[in-house]
Amino acid sequence: MEELDFTKPQPAASPAPAPAPATPAKAPASQFYDPVVAGKVFRAFGRAEQFAAGATLFEEDQKVAPGGFFSRGAAGRMYFIEQGRVALVAGGRALDTVGAGEVIGEMAVITEQPRSATAVAKTGCTAYSMSAEELKGALSRMPEFAMMLMSVMFDRLRFATARLAARRVSAAARADEPPVFQPALLERLEAALPRSAMTRYWPDSVIMREGQTGAYMYVVKQGTVAIAVREQVVAVVHPGGTFGEMALVDQSPRSATALAQTECQLLSIDRASLIEAIKAQPAFAMAMLGAFAERLRHTNAQVG
Repeated sequence: MEELDFTKPQPAASPAPAPAPATPAKAPASQFYDPVVAGKVFRAFGRAEQFAAGATLFEEDQKVAPGGFFSRGAAGRMYFIEQGRVALVAGGRALDTVGAGEVIGEMAVITEQPRSATAVAKTGCTAYSMSAEELKGALSRMPEFAMMLMSVMFDRLRFATARLAARRVSAAARADEPPVFQPALLERLEAALPRSAMTRYWPDSVIMREGQTGAYMYVVKQGTVAIAVREQVVAVVHPGGTFGEMALVDQSPRSATALAQTECQLLSIDRASLIEAIKAQPAFAMAMLGAFAERLRHTNAQVG
């Protein structure tokens, strides 16, 4: 077998000419989502709202103010539907109808990006809403809710990736993953973890292997790490970047292999330590959720 070069991203394989089988456009309900838990969080930390049939909850391309400010309006809030049904529309095209127990609008609030769809009440609705700041407060009291949101995003990401594979199209590599933790937040994260969390790897050391059971996620403090799937490098992680989160959050097998490109210093974080860190500083969870949501947006954009 030809030796894999982990020093640079590998070109994606050429799409096969065979037509792709049809796949459903909507991801199935995540096994990790619990509407009872979500409802408990929204009722405890959000506000109750009523919408008449035909009322708009939020509008496509509506911008969310940075930092969750001015979030009393719809532009800065995410919603848990207690009763009723809500239609989601984008570009004049119906996307979906959601009902009791479902959460909508969370992606824009977490990423501070414009809304990707318009939400209109199809019936009279009772809902609870939260801003980004209220979500942070919720995560400090119930950090397990952050883990649930991350798991749901990972399920959606797996679904979107599978749709690309069904079309026999390779996901475009993101050679340089943007940092999840900016330098100041990375310092705070390191201070919140046990001293034993710091680990070192020499160049060409294998940090984790695809298919293994994983107990840790990793944050790069110094150096660079190559991420490969089926022996193809798909990303390079720099300081502030993370990898190995899926196995930590939802106990799934490792989905990729990680190899140190240079001498590396990594923060190794187990599930219990992550939950305690989020409880102390929910900004850690918001940074992770924002990064995962951006990965999902990137993959969904390729699906079209």
